[in-house]
Amino acid sequence: MFGLGTPELIVIGVIVFLIFGAKRIPEIGKGLGGAIREFRDARKEISSDTPKQGKKEESEQEASVESKLVKKVVNQVPGVKQVMDVKDKVDKVKELMKS
Repeated sequence: MFGLGTPELIVIGVIVFLIFGAKRIPEIGKGLGGAIREFRDARKEISSDTPKQGKKEESEQEASVESKLVKKVVNQVPGVKQVMDVKDKVDKVKELMKS
């Protein structure tokens, strides 16, 4: 699992326990579980919106599903949306500087 062995996972677990405490760990687990569930539901929803076609267009379809999912997540998280707006403005300024 990403090159992490048992000792590394134990150290990470102890650090998380020390930082968040015993009362917060179940809340964090519920939050992560809910986020993963929401991600799966959104992916299923987006993939069901796009009809399946041939094998050639399958990779293009996967890319479009991922881009739609990214847009949905970006719109749901206010901080990320603001950062993406700033990034777009910076990219426009860079294009103007090149001209």
